Amino acid sequence: MNIVEQMLSKYEIKSEDELINALKEIYQEIALLGLYRSGFFQKAAFYGGTALRIIHGLDRFSEDLDFSLLQKDLEFDIEDYFPAVIEEFEALGINVTLRKKSKTNKSAIESAFLKNDTSIHTLDIEAEELSDMLDGIHHGKRLKIKFEIDTNPPLGFQTAPYTLLLPTTFNVVAMTLPNLYAGKLHALMFRSWKNRVKGRDWYDFEWYVKRGVKVNLEHLKERMVESGDFDRGDALTGDIVKELLESKIENLDIDQAKNEVQVFIKEKSRLDFWSRDYFKILVERILF
Repeated sequence: MNIVEQMLSKYEIKSEDELINALKEIYQEIALLGLYRSGFFQKAAFYGGTALRIIHGLDRFSEDLDFSLLQKDLEFDIEDYFPAVIEEFEALGINVTLRKKSKTNKSAIESAFLKNDTSIHTLDIEAEELSDMLDGIHHGKRLKIKFEIDTNPPLGFQTAPYTLLLPTTFNVVAMTLPNLYAGKLHALMFRSWKNRVKGRDWYDFEWYVKRGVKVNLEHLKERMVESGDFDRGDALTGDIVKELLESKIENLDIDQAKNEVQVFIKEKSRLDFWSRDYFKILVERILF
């Protein structure tokens, strides 16, 4: 059994979607190992939904690898660290290619709340072995892992080292839960997706509330100031945050939110209780 098969054995897989989600997560962990070996985490921290999933056990799959520099550096180039990532995949007999995406202002808005100084790279992975892992899957299908790194990040956040055990034992530096929570609330309040609803954000919000995680208001304020949604001279309070969230909930399309997130979770029944009133209850239970 090779390392990919060993890692895959921890998943309960009953469909093509579940296999693809599991493989994406395994490949994310291989990529993180490559970044670790390159010294990347001396400069940057892991954050976002995938960090919440891989490090803290969020029970939904996540697509992208998001990173923030520990200090602002507009000249930083993540491509300097990619040879080590590619080497990790090739050592496992997996062919990868790297593409860099050039953003426009429009695409920055469409692509998950990115700033113009966020660089985007996509790792294309040949996954020819998929057809051997599950009957009927499209042979030669390619998987993609998107890397996004903020080179001009809002600061005021804390990090900690976290140990992953596979593909081998290694450490990643990631934002701590109160700071990850702040980033999620910022996305809920100000993410621009035109008429689309990102149900994953609301799913993660529910996860934080149920676990009693406290929000780092300082970091949330930095994010709001950075995005032009709050004045630095004003005091940010929990009541202000709750009012902003309740305003978003008033116009939330619950059905669209459910449809968007359900492909990333196993137990669809977890969404049965979702309603505007339910999310307002969660808002009242936010801890600061």
